[in-house]
Amino acid sequence: MANRVLWINPVGFNDFDKPIKEVLEQAKRPNTTVDVVSLKKGPLRLEYHYYEALVLTDILHQIKRAECDGYDAAVIGCFYDPGLREAREITEKLVVTAPAEACLHIAASLGHRFSIIVAEKKCVPKLHENAVNYGSEDRLASFKSIDMRVHDFQENQTETANRIKAAAEEAIENDLAEVIVLGCTIQFGFFKELQRQIGVPIIDAVLGPFKYAEFLIELKQRFNWGHSKAYGYESPPKEEILDWKLESQYGILGLWEEKRGEV
Repeated sequence: MANRVLWINPVGFNDFDKPIKEVLEQAKRPNTTVDVVSLKKGPLRLEYHYYEALVLTDILHQIKRAECDGYDAAVIGCFYDPGLREAREITEKLVVTAPAEACLHIAASLGHRFSIIVAEKKCVPKLHENAVNYGSEDRLASFKSIDMRVHDFQENQTETANRIKAAAEEAIENDLAEVIVLGCTIQFGFFKELQRQIGVPIIDAVLGPFKYAEFLIELKQRFNWGHSKAYGYESPPKEEILDWKLESQYGILGLWEEKRGEV
């Protein structure tokens, strides 16, 4: 039986859908099928908290729709991990992950300390908050900014690779990092050659959460180890969602109404 994974680029811009899908198709297990989608509207990048807030509702409804459509996992494809906690709260069968959580867990298994390569210094406070929330602060050696906008990474790949390499070498030499995490999904395609040159694991922010999603699917299917519904990820009462007519208010008819009567 095929396992279905939905990768969501949480921006109103679909230029990276096809290249990310190509990367995932090469990396997937034989029994995995993958779809890549973007949002129909919204900002083109999420470095600002305001931009992140604007896309949260559409991300959550996309994930709830994926569960209704029979997907096994969803990946929120931004290193800020926007809506990850909320997505786990509203899903029951679907496993959900995102780049920062997945990559930091992987990095902590591969070395004692890791550094994160970010686009701009603006990204550091949010990503530090994620590291704290995921229990990774003590393993975090440093953040290194390469002073590039997200959409510039794939425009001049040679310049991007050179800047990542210099930042990674500095993190290893000065901060004693043993693993390097690429802190943006649009840094895809650089890890393999840089890893060969530098000689330490470099975690790609697209491959990391995707393979983590496949791992979570296996845990769910074989051992029924899914997202706990005690306390933190407890789902909101479906009766309230229906009685308050939230489906009609937000134009998401059908995502919850078939669940009426369940607790």
